[in-house]
Amino acid sequence: MSKNQAVGILGEKIAVAHLQNKGYTVLHQNWRFSRAEVDIICQKDDHLIFVEVKTRSYTYYGEPAEFVSSKKEEMMMDAANAYMAETGYEWKFRFDIISVVLSQNGLHKVEHIEDAFFPGW
Repeated sequence: MSKNQAVGILGEKIAVAHLQNKGYTVLHQNWRFSRAEVDIICQKDDHLIFVEVKTRSYTYYGEPAEFVSSKKEEMMMDAANAYMAETGYEWKFRFDIISVVLSQNGLHKVEHIEDAFFPGW
């Protein structure tokens, strides 16, 4: 496993713990549709949430959330549409980004951006 893969896996574990601590129910991790992947699909109250997790070891080149491209957003939207069609879900949904900056001392910085983007924006 490469260092980047290990960083990504750790970031997703931190993001899942963050969501669970905030009362979210995690339904799926790394859900795939065609070439698209949604890192985390979760639910809170009456919302279905599709989450992209971005993790970095440092912020020299910018915050992790800044690296979510419009192409990634489009692919997540496609995957979300497929998921909702597959499960028959027809209610409220949103797209969030969780930004994780790892720290040597274990005090990682987690930023949860709700409604980070929406289809057509």
